[in-house]
Amino acid sequence: MAIKSILCVILLGVFSMTIIAQEKTLSIEQIWSGEFQAQRLQAIKSMNNSEQYTVIELDYENGHSTVKKLDYLDSDFEEIVVESNFDKGIPFFTSYTFSKDESKILLTSQVESIYRRSTRAIYYLFDIESQSITKVSDRKIQSPLLSPDGTKIAYVYQRNLLVKDLISDQVIPITNDGDHQTINGLTDWVYEEEFAFVRAFDWSFDSQYISFLRFDESNVPEYSMDFYYGNLYPSQYEFRYPKAGEENSIVTVHLYDLDAQQIQEIAIDDPGLEYIARIRFDQWKNNLYLQTLNRHQNHLKLWTYHIDSQSLNLLHQEKDKAYVSVQDQMEILEDGSFLWTSEKDGYNHIYHYDKHGKLIRQITSGDWEVTGLLKYNKKENEIYYQSVEESSIGRAIYAIGLNGKSKRLLSPQKGFNGANFNAHGNYFIHSYSDSQTPPVYNLVRSKDGKILRELLNNQPLIEKLSDYNLSKKEFKTITINGHQLNGYLIKPTDFDAEKKYPVLVYQYSGPGSQQVSNRWISYNDLWHLLLAQKDYIIACIDPRGTGYKGRDFKKVTYLNLVKYETEDQIAFGRFLSELPYVDSDRIGIWGWSFGGHVSSQSILLGHDVFSLAIAVAPVTNWRFYDTIYTERFMRTPQENPDGYDQNAPLNHVEKLKGDYLIIHGSGDDNVHLQNTMEMASKLIQANKPFDMVIYPDKNHGIYGGNTRNHLFNKMTQFITENL
Repeated sequence: MAIKSILCVILLGVFSMTIIAQEKTLSIEQIWSGEFQAQRLQAIKSMNNSEQYTVIELDYENGHSTVKKLDYLDSDFEEIVVESNFDKGIPFFTSYTFSKDESKILLTSQVESIYRRSTRAIYYLFDIESQSITKVSDRKIQSPLLSPDGTKIAYVYQRNLLVKDLISDQVIPITNDGDHQTINGLTDWVYEEEFAFVRAFDWSFDSQYISFLRFDESNVPEYSMDFYYGNLYPSQYEFRYPKAGEENSIVTVHLYDLDAQQIQEIAIDDPGLEYIARIRFDQWKNNLYLQTLNRHQNHLKLWTYHIDSQSLNLLHQEKDKAYVSVQDQMEILEDGSFLWTSEKDGYNHIYHYDKHGKLIRQITSGDWEVTGLLKYNKKENEIYYQSVEESSIGRAIYAIGLNGKSKRLLSPQKGFNGANFNAHGNYFIHSYSDSQTPPVYNLVRSKDGKILRELLNNQPLIEKLSDYNLSKKEFKTITINGHQLNGYLIKPTDFDAEKKYPVLVYQYSGPGSQQVSNRWISYNDLWHLLLAQKDYIIACIDPRGTGYKGRDFKKVTYLNLVKYETEDQIAFGRFLSELPYVDSDRIGIWGWSFGGHVSSQSILLGHDVFSLAIAVAPVTNWRFYDTIYTERFMRTPQENPDGYDQNAPLNHVEKLKGDYLIIHGSGDDNVHLQNTMEMASKLIQANKPFDMVIYPDKNHGIYGGNTRNHLFNKMTQFITENL
């Protein structure tokens, strides 16, 4: 009897533990602490010999960082290239860059964020052979770049471009006119945000020249924000921000000769020139490549400047009745020909042009998009690229000959596939995930796609999450307003088709974006899974105007931003309301930034469908947003006033009938707090009740300290009390 009793107790205990494990629920604090964050191979860099690669390992808790060298084929090989060591004067660093000959490493430390991409930091140069380290400057500097010969380093300090000779230790100022309205070698705010680059200078192939952009901001209007920081008096921060229809910086391109220590301007003879959106030298000759755009951004030009002949030539141009995106998929080959991607046949594909800009051939084609030009393998004369050919919600890796033949699939897995190729292109580190599989990294052979060995698999994370009995995304294609849209549903863990559930729609909806993708879950997804554990259905679609389904699908929203996106979200809400297990009186919608604009517009124009909306950091009138982004899709307010005004939530506040929560950071340099304050003023005058939360001094990301916990707890409370 005693033995049986003991066994019963043990079995009961095991059963109880099983029940407890199955009943584990997510918490917001767990999510934002990073407890469920997947491991990744970070900052993978292939070595010149193509046999090894390096990665960085960061231990923020203990302030320790390491750059490790690993071997592609030999799993036992591991070598520490450099690691932080206080006694040796090597600080904790968060990123690294090799010199061209890999004899030195530039280390980034004490990083201070400025805007979305720009930082200033203390930089160190580590000599691998001597194991010695030197500080580049005692001051925090921006965007340092080693010369190709490794003897000099150029950087920006207080809006001036300088170059330091690493042999003599002499620092030479290239410019001295940098001030509150002139920037040398760095982009202004709107270029950084919308053209997505900060460093606006480059070294020539022979290390004898530096080309750089100069920004004259004198006619750009200023925007000011108050910061509190717990002080007795707030401080005011002012910066130049060109809103739609206002003046931009005047941008010019210049060439500095290090021997002559002289600057010359490279004049571009183009009366329609408004933006110089890319600047780079090639790696073979002293040829400078520039990409320019007109104000409407529907005419992109590629120029090449030959230093020896001092001649500027128009090499290639792209036009579109809507807009043309800046080209980041350009690969210059050794013979001067170049690879380029374009939407000119209706889908983004790879083209090969000769050194004079004459088309050799279109390399890829079909009703699908190339999403990444990854590598050109000179020896095999083939190109490796990423595309949505297998599925518009996934990514696959392909190889194809430069002649457009012999295409082959290198990633048979369905889901999200990425690739980091070695220098020669004969191997690549393959990354893979899907909605149920956290990132897996494998070494793959390029010629046949064979997996040679596994590098990382995130099995501990899989085991940890298995205790939570989480719901799964159900991907669907849904016909909305006559279009096939990608979508997904997340149903409650213990879904019962006989019950009626409230639904929360999540969306971003911005031009060329994608939220419905078969890849590993994000922080937002984890929060959605938390809500599913609270018996909510989460739904999402990518409406017209989003990406990876062709030019016409993406650009249909031209001149009417948010009109069709909102129509599709409202129609999606109606579709959901007709599902037998949905409570049609309890359908909400939320989004951040562009998604906040759409969620606001959706509850205003679709008040018969949506009973709740949350808008985080929303644009409420495109007149308040910047030139480059807004005019790309809308032209100026002077040219298209109806497009701006008819699609602005500010002009529809009287239609509000449901529960509305608007959230913003007071230090948002991107989507200004002005958007929310103007919206609040209009709602008050219309006598419409709403909820509002302002996060002091927080930028567009609204994070730092306990901020994200508070934010998502607030949204959860608002949903559970009102939906």
